[in-house]
Amino acid sequence: MARYTEASCRLCRREGEKLFLKGSRCYSDKCGVARRAYAPGQHGQARKKQSEYGMQLREKQKTKRFYGVLENQFHTYYEKATSKKGITGENLLFILESRLDNVVYRLGFATSRAEARQFVTHEHFTVNGKKVNVPSYLVKVGDVIALSQKSKESKRFDQILDITNGRVVPSWLEFDADNFSGKVVSLLTREEVDAPVREHLIVELYSK
Repeated sequence: MARYTEASCRLCRREGEKLFLKGSRCYSDKCGVARRAYAPGQHGQARKKQSEYGMQLREKQKTKRFYGVLENQFHTYYEKATSKKGITGENLLFILESRLDNVVYRLGFATSRAEARQFVTHEHFTVNGKKVNVPSYLVKVGDVIALSQKSKESKRFDQILDITNGRVVPSWLEFDADNFSGKVVSLLTREEVDAPVREHLIVELYSK
């Protein structure tokens, strides 16, 4: 499967804000955005006037990078969002937030979404007792996401949970530290999605 393999910090610098792609590094003074708060490349420090289309395109690119989704899949999610009842932009965010790799990250089992994707791919997690190795798997209300029995014995996850201990678990999820598991307890609302996304710009872009 295609996946971006270049320097993650370049993506944050291109969008002009932290997308938290490198886990704990993003909170340190080694963060690329903190060290060089301008776009990468030869002309990165030049002032550029952005058109309406440019703003919409950048918002889409930023959202894709934030959730670690490539173009074709992102467009598929948008088409799915338009077919659902409700506000298209919010539906799109709800779909992205419901991805298994994002839920693993939100629960604190990974320091970044990229690390969460790797853990899911390597079958470290189960959904309702069954191993799932597809990061794009969409969870539903009532689903229980848990570390596999073998992975519970790994000290790696104890270390990660120590690192992510201060992270706030969103109210639509319930975290059970004793059993290394989490549960989807309710549907999302827009107020519960803290992603730095202006989804209306994405809808405007795709509506052209």
